[in-house]
Amino acid sequence: MAVGPADVVIIGFPGNKFSGQIAPAIVDLVNSGTIRDVYLQFVMKDESGTITTIEAGVLGEGLEGFLSIDVMQAGALNEEDADEVADDLPLNSAALLVAFENTWAANFVQAVAAADGFVIDQIRIPVDVVNALVSE
Repeated sequence: MAVGPADVVIIGFPGNKFSGQIAPAIVDLVNSGTIRDVYLQFVMKDESGTITTIEAGVLGEGLEGFLSIDVMQAGALNEEDADEVADDLPLNSAALLVAFENTWAANFVQAVAAADGFVIDQIRIPVDVVNALVSE
């Protein structure tokens, strides 16, 4: 089976507020075959700086939509990942870590390997930078 590269995206939420709009978008990406092998982890920091880490299997209020995502291998994102993100979180905010395989790129990866090529580096340009460039 061809495998694509993986990404980890970290999304911040001021005020520890989750709207429920992200889970359906992830489900759509999985259902379309664009991504697979999704791993989720939530990291929250309260007003006093106390850190709480939640894995997808034990989600509470405001996070129920994520229960519809077929999360692979709970725990793939670990406490070390949560600690690293928590260090940069402001008080009273949260982060969602989403790791996934980019299945859309699997054929490209196979073609590179078949051509005896190899990836030297990979750079992801954030959407706000792309939008700024496009609007110029």
